[in-house]
Amino acid sequence: MKLRSMEEKISYRLFLMGFLGLIFTAVLCIFVFHKAFTAQAWTGLERQADLVSVGYGLTGDPQQLSAFVSGDLRITLISDDGNVIFESATDQPMENHLSRPEILQAMQSGVGKDIRDSQTMGYETYYYALLLPGGEILRVAQDAETMWSIYDSSIPAIVLSCVALMLAAAVLSSLLTKALVQPVLNMTEDLDHIQDNVPYRELVPFAESIHSDRILRENNEKMRQEFTANVSHELKTPLTSISGYAELIETGIAKPADIPDFARKIHGEATRMIQLVNDILQLSHLDNVSETGSEPVMETVDLLEVAKDCVERQKLNARHAYITLTYMGESALVEGNRQLLDELCQNLCDNAIRYNRPGGKVQLVTTCSRDGHCSLTVADNGIGIPREAQASVFERFYRVDKSRSKATGGTGLGLAIVKHIARIHNARIKLESQVDKGTTITVTFPTAR
Repeated sequence: MKLRSMEEKISYRLFLMGFLGLIFTAVLCIFVFHKAFTAQAWTGLERQADLVSVGYGLTGDPQQLSAFVSGDLRITLISDDGNVIFESATDQPMENHLSRPEILQAMQSGVGKDIRDSQTMGYETYYYALLLPGGEILRVAQDAETMWSIYDSSIPAIVLSCVALMLAAAVLSSLLTKALVQPVLNMTEDLDHIQDNVPYRELVPFAESIHSDRILRENNEKMRQEFTANVSHELKTPLTSISGYAELIETGIAKPADIPDFARKIHGEATRMIQLVNDILQLSHLDNVSETGSEPVMETVDLLEVAKDCVERQKLNARHAYITLTYMGESALVEGNRQLLDELCQNLCDNAIRYNRPGGKVQLVTTCSRDGHCSLTVADNGIGIPREAQASVFERFYRVDKSRSKATGGTGLGLAIVKHIARIHNARIKLESQVDKGTTITVTFPTAR
């Protein structure tokens, strides 16, 4: 598809507007002038008729009417029965004029007017008829050619003026278009500060959108680089351990008694890698959902059922960590994706167990407020999160205590997944924590439709 030039388009439209404006003005002027000229012509004919009628009234001789004839004026005297008594335009006998419109009007109302092609003269002629006191009809006429002669003499000047105006319009539209478009083109010279070089108020949203998009792309690129570096680091550690233990077994350095222990460590590191890869794939899927805006299938989900299923799945992990895991609350219906909500609850519960102490407690609570907002709360009495770290715990690969995370097998992606799932559901996350007292995370969902 061929791209259209904005400069050419604006210039063409300005020229077209000027051309149409000129045509409209010319037509309007001609119309107004013609109306005024026509009115003036009728007024002139009326005065001529009055003058001739007065002169005829003084002489009473139809032949004396020739004294009033001028080069562009035609005089006709008609009897009350329609016969032509006097005609200044010809000496030939003429037919009865009783059927002429201006004659009929004059006989009825005293004055008659008409415009038509004259059969005698061959021109469009203006006729003005006046009923005389004696019953005769005095008619004066003037050729349309005489009335339009003013236009004939001015046509060359009008045409030249129109051509000059159109050339001026073309040049001005081109110059004006360049003056309008050039500042827009100058905006692209410094995209980093495009919002500071906006020439027109209407372009402010456009410039801000470009600036925001550039910042977003830069941030996304930075996040991707950091994510790649973190993934490489996280995968490198277990792979190094697996490679080291496998090499000891392969070279025979490892004693037969140590092989089961090495195999257990290899299995543990491989399990950690599988969990890390699964979390990365899940995050990638959630990122794709957020960027494309393709919402997962939503349905009515009871958060109490989600909490109950989560406790059933995590009770074995809680028992191994000597943690008491319970749930309570009321039925809380929300619009959401059951699979994603299950994963959100699993990650919150897993974190609460992982960062707790033997003998600790983890409780899942579901509630609904009076305004219809339902929430899921996961509370523990574990090691807590320092205040300075609370704003960062939902970032990818962030760990408050890296040594403890490594010991418990955490990937540092659990709360990042929780944040993405909450965003997809338009839910709010509230974190409250004190060191050595525990952590409470509440996810509040919008009112179910």
